[in-house]
Amino acid sequence: MVSEIVYPLALFMVKAGRRALRLRIRIVDESHLPRVGGAVVAGNHVSYLDPFALALAADKVGRATRFLSTQEHFDHRVYGAAMRGMRHIAVGSGGDGKAYRAATTALDAGDLIGVFPEGTIARSFTVQRLRTGAARLAAGCGVPLVPVAVWGTQRLWTTHHRELDQRGLPLTVLVGEPMFPAADDDPDCVTVQLRDRMQELLDRAQREYPESGTGQWWQPRHLGGSAATPAEAVALDAAENEARDRREA
Repeated sequence: MVSEIVYPLALFMVKAGRRALRLRIRIVDESHLPRVGGAVVAGNHVSYLDPFALALAADKVGRATRFLSTQEHFDHRVYGAAMRGMRHIAVGSGGDGKAYRAATTALDAGDLIGVFPEGTIARSFTVQRLRTGAARLAAGCGVPLVPVAVWGTQRLWTTHHRELDQRGLPLTVLVGEPMFPAADDDPDCVTVQLRDRMQELLDRAQREYPESGTGQWWQPRHLGGSAATPAEAVALDAAENEARDRREA
């Protein structure tokens, strides 16, 4: 199970930050998260703060969440120890069997596993193409696959934009009805269904968001914002990854 010392302390700090910034967090249908037993919780990814939003939703039903996260977060000199203390699961640069086995063991033990199947923050603020790992985990372990949409966190901290001192911002977390993929289901088909459900939830979150309008950098292009289009976002990510690979080489 998740650490009984480090995780509650981290959650206390998240709640303290929420109070200090007077964030108006709206969590809807958290009852779709199981109160007992394993489940894969799949969220869209618009901000570095999305794991905290999912953790707050799970906390409303008395659950802790272990997240799959990149190895670089565990290697970080500041918060790497916290990641290990909360028993989150490190994933190598290309994904690896060790992480999958660790997640399977956690699910079999009854943990909630948090996953961001897009693999990176979506600069378009839409749900981009998903990886199949969440579907494979849920189907392989016989546990529910729960889609979640997070909206508003990007206004605090996202790719190339950080403004953590904003106060009173509305944030939304919508928890969808669980999916129950079977072991013999095609993971690609399940992943397409998962993306459709996540996008429906995100569309709803954006539609119901109390602060909208046109021209904002944090709005997707199809809603009149100035964020990158999905195609532009993919191109920007590819260029950034290529530049990083050149630096490392």
